[in-house]
Amino acid sequence: MTDLKAISVTRDTPLRDALTALDRSGVGILLVLDADGRFERTATDGDLRRLLLKGKQMEDTLADLPRITSLVLPERASRKDALALMDERQVDHLPVLDAEGRVQRLIDRRDIDKQILLSTPHMGTSEMEFVEEAFRTNWIAPLGPNVDAFEKEVAALTGVSHAAALSSGTAAIHLALRLLGVGAGDRVFCSSFTFAASANPIVYQNAEPVFIDCEPDSWNMSPRALERAFEQARSEGWKPAAVIVVNLYGQSADMDPLMEICGRYDVPIVEDAAESMGATYKGRPSGSFGKLSALSFNGNKIITTSGGGMLLSEDEELIRKARFLSTQAREPVLHYEHKEIGYNYRMSNLLAGVGRGQLQVLEKRILARRQVFDSYREGLADIPGIEWMPEPEWSYSTHWLSTCTIDAEAAGIDARELLRRLAGELIETRPLWKPMHRQPVFEGCRYFEHGNESVADRLFETGLCLPSGSNMSKEEVARIIDTIRDVVRRAGS
Repeated sequence: MTDLKAISVTRDTPLRDALTALDRSGVGILLVLDADGRFERTATDGDLRRLLLKGKQMEDTLADLPRITSLVLPERASRKDALALMDERQVDHLPVLDAEGRVQRLIDRRDIDKQILLSTPHMGTSEMEFVEEAFRTNWIAPLGPNVDAFEKEVAALTGVSHAAALSSGTAAIHLALRLLGVGAGDRVFCSSFTFAASANPIVYQNAEPVFIDCEPDSWNMSPRALERAFEQARSEGWKPAAVIVVNLYGQSADMDPLMEICGRYDVPIVEDAAESMGATYKGRPSGSFGKLSALSFNGNKIITTSGGGMLLSEDEELIRKARFLSTQAREPVLHYEHKEIGYNYRMSNLLAGVGRGQLQVLEKRILARRQVFDSYREGLADIPGIEWMPEPEWSYSTHWLSTCTIDAEAAGIDARELLRRLAGELIETRPLWKPMHRQPVFEGCRYFEHGNESVADRLFETGLCLPSGSNMSKEEVARIIDTIRDVVRRAGS
C-alpha cells in the first residue's frame, strides 16, 4: 500500500521537495492537501515541470499550481467502479476520500487490475512430458499408452481394481446407469444438493429422478431422508433402480449408514465423487464405495485434464463393457458393426497425459486447498454469523471449494449481498448449489427432506463458495479476508 505521507504536499512545499518526493515514491503522483489536511488536487511530474517552464525556481513553492478538480473516489466505491473510471478517463491512480475530504488511500491500477477467480487450473511441470511423449509417438486419438497408464494409476490411488478413462464425469455417471440397466419407467434416488450433472443422466436413460435431502453434519446425502424415501417406495410397491450418492465440495458422504440402507433394500450405489478425489471416509478413498463410481477432471477440479472423467468399479466386466460403450459400441470385427447404441465418451491420449502429470501433485494440491480453507476460518473467526462447512471426525476433506453459510442477522449482511460486494472488488464467489428439486427442469419430481426442514434449501439460501484455488498466493487470500472483513464492517455501520 502506498505511503500517503510520503506523497503528500501542500502549497507551501518547495518545488525541490515536491520533485524529490515524486522521485522517491515512484508512484508518479503527489497529493496536494490544504492547511487542514483535506485533499485539494493531484500533481504529476508534468504539473511541476510546467511551473519551472513558467520561471519558477526550485526554492519556490507550489502556490501557483492551478486550482482544478481532480478525479477522486468515495470510500465505498468498489474496485470495479475504480477501474471503470480509470478506463473512462485514462488515468492510473485515484485518491479515495472519506466524508470529510481526507485521503484514505491511493488506488493504483497495477494493484487492483486483477480478478481472483473461484477455482482455476493449476499446472505442474510433469504434464508436458507426458503430452510431448504422445506427440512423439503420434498417439493423439482417444486411446493410447497414457490412457492405459492413467486408468491404472487412478485405480491404484483409489484402491479400486478397474477404471475406464472417459470424456467427463457426466459420461461416467451416464454409463454407470446404463450398465446397471436403468431405463424407462425406473426411478433413481439422487442427492438434491448437487450440480445438475449428477441428475441429468437419469433423464438420459428415460428414468425418473427422486431427490434426497442432505444432512447438516457433512452437507451430503441424509441417511434419514434416504430411509424415509425407501420406506415410502416400499409402501407404494416399488424400489429404485439405483441410488446416486454425491460427495460435495471435496468431502465424502457418511457412507456406512447409506450403504447399510441400500444393502438392506438390495439397491446399487453409484458414487458421484466428481468433487472429492483425494478425500477419504474413515481412511478409505472417496470413489471406492459405489458399485460404480465417477470422478471428474474438469478444468475447475482439484486436478484436471481440461475435460475428462473416470468410471471405477471392482467389477471387471462392468468396466470392460464401459470401454466398449464409450467407443461407440463398435463390435470387434474388421468392418464397422454395431449391435447396440454406444457413445463417443473415451478420453484422449493427450488429456490422459495431462492427468498423469496432475496425479503426481495431487497431495500438494489437497494440502494447498486445505490451507486456504484454514486461512479463511482463522482470519474470519471473530466475524459473527459465518459458519464453515463441517468436517466430521470420519472425514478427511480436500476442501475443493471453501464454503460457508452466512447468518444475515448476526453478520449484518446476507450471502447474496456479500457475493455482490465481493464481485465489485473483483473477487469471484458463487452461491452453494441450487437444489435439484428446485430446478425448473425437474419440476414435479419427488423430494424427501432430512427432517422438519429442507437442509438443502437452507444451505442454498445462506451459502457461499469462496475462491479456493491451490495456486492462490498468500496475498490473494489475505486480500479476500480483508475485503470480507471490510464489507461486513461497513454493512454494520
